[in-house]
Amino acid sequence: MKSHIRLTLLFLAGHLLVGALRSESVAVRHTEGLVRGFLVLRSLDGVLLANGDLIQSARGDVVTSRLVFHFKDGSLQEETAMYSERGRFQLLSDHMIQRGPSFPHPLEVSIDAKSGRVTIRHSEDGKDKVIEERMQLPPDLANGMTLTLLKNIAPDAPSTTVSMLFATPSPRLVKLVITRAGDESFSVGTASHKATRFNLRVEIGGLAGVIAPLIGKQPHDTSVWILGGEAPAFVKSEGPFYQGGPIWRIELASPVWTRR
Repeated sequence: MKSHIRLTLLFLAGHLLVGALRSESVAVRHTEGLVRGFLVLRSLDGVLLANGDLIQSARGDVVTSRLVFHFKDGSLQEETAMYSERGRFQLLSDHMIQRGPSFPHPLEVSIDAKSGRVTIRHSEDGKDKVIEERMQLPPDLANGMTLTLLKNIAPDAPSTTVSMLFATPSPRLVKLVITRAGDESFSVGTASHKATRFNLRVEIGGLAGVIAPLIGKQPHDTSVWILGGEAPAFVKSEGPFYQGGPIWRIELASPVWTRR
């Protein structure tokens, strides 16, 4: 019986490898510029978990984006990405940190897309570990700039596939399949708007991709709502921050003025 299961998994894995998902970097439809945005992170039942801050600048055709969340329990998630927007978006570097009580496995990942150097710092059995590898990184690597890519996906594209690097904790390239899940209405004050809901699904691929759902290791899907039009904008997202983590919601923050 066990041999039959192994043969079945190998058969399925072979078909997945043959029909591997093709990916391509996203064309620039809207150039990025100077941005300062305030965000809030909540659980799905509305409990405030963290305050977020997005700081973005552009010099020539190179964009630097820094997104940081300061948690109420002292935890931190911070990611700084640099990418070019010359014709197509292409990652130059990405640095992501997760630490504190909200993250059971502290993690730091650095990606130098030019050289292919990937450095991962993590904790295992109470000991700090460092993994360094040089990899053939594809030009469509999306780490640190997923929201930017969503704002630039063509309206007539039902599905888009890009690459991402996961730390498991060893570095692993996966596919991120982005599909449109329809439009949903929301309001700002008395004005009504519609945002496109995108579904983001990680496809691990190969034999590991076949086994992952069977052993509960398939990453949970993420939903992101993007306001379309001449100036596309992020509205909210719902998804985990790490493998096996809870679903958290990111939303735009509304200023609250101190009464004098």
